[in-house]
Amino acid sequence: MAKQLLATVKFHSKGGQATAAPPVGTALGKYGLNLGQFVQQFNERTKSELGMRIPVVVKVYNDRTFELITKTPHSVDLLKQSAGIVSGSGNVPRVKVGQITVKQIDDIAAKKMKDLNARTPEAARNILAGTARSMGLDVIE
Repeated sequence: MAKQLLATVKFHSKGGQATAAPPVGTALGKYGLNLGQFVQQFNERTKSELGMRIPVVVKVYNDRTFELITKTPHSVDLLKQSAGIVSGSGNVPRVKVGQITVKQIDDIAAKKMKDLNARTPEAARNILAGTARSMGLDVIE
């Protein structure tokens, strides 16, 4: 008998720091998966993005096996890391928290291109520049 897809579960977890506690345990525990095996695989794959929020898609099969798909870290986390800030602005029009260059945005766009809804690098740059502005970052040349 072939494996049947039981569920597709999507959640976010910190790169390299996943544990069987929520959100992992809450999302996958009801399917009877080996959480220790999942945590080990996830942490091994994401150890280079330590502490960043990583979107995860887990395909759960009826024989209690799973397929793990990790995406690139959130754009906000990458922008904060590049700009060297801890958090975005609470009052965006009046309070600016930092600056980011177009070159830094291009580097992030190249990294995130496969996960963005953009066909060209210019469109990806525009998406990320808009995200940066909405966080209170000034985009400079």
